[in-house]
Amino acid sequence: YHRVFKKTSKSGGLTLYLGKRDYVDHTTSVDQVDGVVKIDPAELGDRKVFCQLACAFRYGSEDLDVMGLCFRKDIWFTQTQLYPQTNKPTNTAMHDTLLTKAGENAYAFTFEIPNNLPCSVSLQPGPDDKGKACGVDFEVKTYLAKEANDPNETIDKKDTARLIVRKIQYAPTAVGAGPKADICKSFMMSDKPVHLEASLQKDLYFHGEAIQIKIKIKNESNKTVKKFKISVDQTTDIVLYSADKYTKPVFCQEFAETVDPNGTYENTLAITPVLTENKDKRGLALDGRLKDEDTNLASTSILKSAIDKEVLGILVSYKIKINLMVAGGGDVTLELPLMLMHPKPEGNCP
Repeated sequence: YHRVFKKTSKSGGLTLYLGKRDYVDHTTSVDQVDGVVKIDPAELGDRKVFCQLACAFRYGSEDLDVMGLCFRKDIWFTQTQLYPQTNKPTNTAMHDTLLTKAGENAYAFTFEIPNNLPCSVSLQPGPDDKGKACGVDFEVKTYLAKEANDPNETIDKKDTARLIVRKIQYAPTAVGAGPKADICKSFMMSDKPVHLEASLQKDLYFHGEAIQIKIKIKNESNKTVKKFKISVDQTTDIVLYSADKYTKPVFCQEFAETVDPNGTYENTLAITPVLTENKDKRGLALDGRLKDEDTNLASTSILKSAIDKEVLGILVSYKIKINLMVAGGGDVTLELPLMLMHPKPEGNCP
């Protein structure tokens, strides 16, 4: 059994079939998009059938389309003419499944997603925001038109069928050593410092997994460490339309642990940043969504070497901050990088 996604244009002339909506970026290559379009010849008239795959940046509210303001900027797109057929792809097993489903007057297409495009990311709308979420998305669209790209030709919405798809990355299978950091800070009126050391067991954690942070405090000063705070920040870098970089906390917890002068503290504490605790934060980066189904905090963007930053869209990174509050008004802060991703599903080739 194979699940099939399909969308029919309002006029009934075109039906788009896809076998999946998630396309995995394996860092060296990306799954290809294989699909089929079924055509009702009675609807064509003197028009041809085209199909395109576009990666676009969407700027929120769709209501503005009415005024002719388009809030979708194509980062990249490719298209092919399906009818009259100009180049027939070599059929894959996926094509065969979809062609059987679609029946006659069905035409196959294949799109390669270039290796340098961003992954699907959506920015969480605020409680009062209407319309679709901003972010980077991919869309497969089939439509009727007389010419491939005539700027003066109006393509009727009723002669268009579209499906949003996602480009996603999974965590690499090999786990690396966890990051480690330390700091030594002296305070006024104290001749000796406070040492803080923190480390993670590994360099990558899955969404929803508890992150164990090992903390060591050695207080050689004559001041008391009153308490400390652990927070996780998400930094979203929208490289596309400006150098718009902003940071939002996705986790924050205080620990009422005191460390007296000449005292020490050593412990491993577990923290779990999750989206459910952050539903009200507008502009938080989430993994791309297809509908309004639940998603999760955006995965860390894995950068590929030698790639033009312009086409990256949105980059997401995380860091853990450990902050000691010292009596007499000082603090000691340490940061550790954090990668959050999804594990590869079982049986997902390659």
